Amino acid sequence: MMKETTIEDVIKQHEESGYYFKVNGVQSFALDVGSGEPVLCLHGVPTSSFLYRKLAQALAAKGLRGISIDLPGLGLADRPADFDYSFRGLADFCIKATDVLGLEKCHLVVHDIGGPIGFALAAQLRGRILSLTILNTWVDVEAFEKPLPMRPFEKPVLGETELALLTHKTWHLAFSSFGVSSTNGISNPEIEAYIDLLKRDDNGSASLKIMRNFDKSAAFKEMCYQAVQNTPYPVQAIWGAEDPGLTYERYGLEIKKAAGLALVHKLQAKHLLQEEKWDEITDLIVLQAASGQV
Repeated sequence: MMKETTIEDVIKQHEESGYYFKVNGVQSFALDVGSGEPVLCLHGVPTSSFLYRKLAQALAAKGLRGISIDLPGLGLADRPADFDYSFRGLADFCIKATDVLGLEKCHLVVHDIGGPIGFALAAQLRGRILSLTILNTWVDVEAFEKPLPMRPFEKPVLGETELALLTHKTWHLAFSSFGVSSTNGISNPEIEAYIDLLKRDDNGSASLKIMRNFDKSAAFKEMCYQAVQNTPYPVQAIWGAEDPGLTYERYGLEIKKAAGLALVHKLQAKHLLQEEKWDEITDLIVLQAASGQV
């Protein structure tokens, strides 16, 4: 009889697709698949590099190197109590990680809070970015309003309570309601692995620090806009058009206007579009990498 795949099996397979590295003593994990020009993919919260497992494999199959690193406090990364979990702190970690990983130049893919973090990275490494692909995120940090499901996590006590109530069972509902349009082809252990990767040794407490450190300053907004305007690299946006939180009508059009894009590629997917539309996303990244424009 064939052994049933467990959550532990899923996470082990993910772990075997990469390696651990350190930045200033903080250990993180890099999903790293394939060869060729590197494509650095930044995740959001409450996800990790695990979200990019399908996309990384698809990029590798197309001749590129798919890389995603776990942000400190999430996934397989360390969760130091004294780490700077602000967007600037996380961007600084990612910038230093590019040096540790030897990414002299790379294509960049950003999603969720990986958007503002990645924009800060790109603004400071403009000459090292080959292209920028933007997935459901935001750029106007001053005007950003957290979607309703995210708001309890920023409040003391309430956030800890909500996090404790986030279990395998309750995550299935959230995953279907906000994450994906269809769970077809996504196994229960894959879905539930998100919770194990979120909580790990600290029960997810570091993720609350991230949720409570969103930068809404004018100075950080200016930095984010520098990453999408008058850039030496091509920029494209791909949107899960059924995302109930970061809607296309509010945030997709915001990105389109800020980056001066002629169009945004809209896909039939919700917030975690990498789970459903990795092939379509890969094709657009490859096309942009090959032609310099979409």
